[in-house]
Amino acid sequence: QVQLVESGGGLVQPGGSLRLSCVASGSIFSIYAMGWYRQAPGKQRELVARITNGGTTNYADSVKGRFTISRDKPVNTVYLQMNSLKPEDTAVYYCNADRRGAGTIFGQGTQVTVSS
Repeated sequence: QVQLVESGGGLVQPGGSLRLSCVASGSIFSIYAMGWYRQAPGKQRELVARITNGGTTNYADSVKGRFTISRDKPVNTVYLQMNSLKPEDTAVYYCNADRRGAGTIFGQGTQVTVSS
């Protein structure tokens, strides 16, 4: 089993920044990629950013140039640095891990609200 615990959400003004963190524990050897999804009220959950064990990243078009995903393997943590935040970035952000032979799991989510 793998457990994911997110932190770092909160309320920020438009144009501001936040950094989300996600710590993985348990059977982390099975993880080959981690990422962040988000879900706004009334909308489907969408991929925001993803990073593989080899360091390959991909981003949703809506966050390219503003968000950066990174991973600190020794401490089993993935980060999402979010800059130039917009009201449309408001959502619950979920950390996820893709595991060999065991599918994808999500954390409990952390709320990000961008409002003046």
